[in-house]
Amino acid sequence: MSWQACVITLLPEAFPGILGHSLAGRALAGRALDEGVWSLDIIALRDFGAGKHQSVDDTPSGGGAGMVLRADIAAAAYDKAVAAHPGLPVLAMTPRGKPLTQQRVQALADGPGVIVFCSRFEGVDERFYDTRMVEEVSIGDYVLSGGEVAAQVVLDAALRLRPGVMGDARSGEDESFSAGLLEYPHYTRPAEFEGHNIPDILTSGDHAKVDAWRQEMSEQITRERRPDLWEIYKKKT
Repeated sequence: MSWQACVITLLPEAFPGILGHSLAGRALAGRALDEGVWSLDIIALRDFGAGKHQSVDDTPSGGGAGMVLRADIAAAAYDKAVAAHPGLPVLAMTPRGKPLTQQRVQALADGPGVIVFCSRFEGVDERFYDTRMVEEVSIGDYVLSGGEVAAQVVLDAALRLRPGVMGDARSGEDESFSAGLLEYPHYTRPAEFEGHNIPDILTSGDHAKVDAWRQEMSEQITRERRPDLWEIYKKKT
């Protein structure tokens, strides 16, 4: 069975977007989406809107700027998604959510798929979260116009780890965060670029020394750029 992705959004035309052109969209010689490596179901939030204008939002109770997605509208779309894709985890993209990690992405990739709810405006009426099983997720400490870009980040990160998407499955094993460290530097031709040469050790043919150099560089870069990750890594090792 292919990996199932379901997106609930006010902007259905935004999908598959980049996912139709990246590794997620093209697997080996064909298109991963077209060839069934994964499936994409788009649920338009507007379809559940109220009244002749299909309204999905209203002013915030207690006053304040912006608009808030209605709980009943969000819940109706959620219920349809869950009924169509039983057993899939439901993520809601929101700045207040738990930070997305490579470990969470790997777990999603190892599972049957995911339902992603794309928030908009000031967010969703809190009663939506009170009455439905939803995992609030953030891709960083900043605010976007809506959850669509964040949803594509989640799907791309998970899909590239699925069998048949990356040409060489080992590509996902040495990446940043996979082992708790940031990735080591990469080089390719030409041998010299504006006075900078490829490190001699990488062209030595000594694979053991190359591996040791890469490990050393990963540790150095992580220590310098992400001391938070470095502290966690040291405790594990």
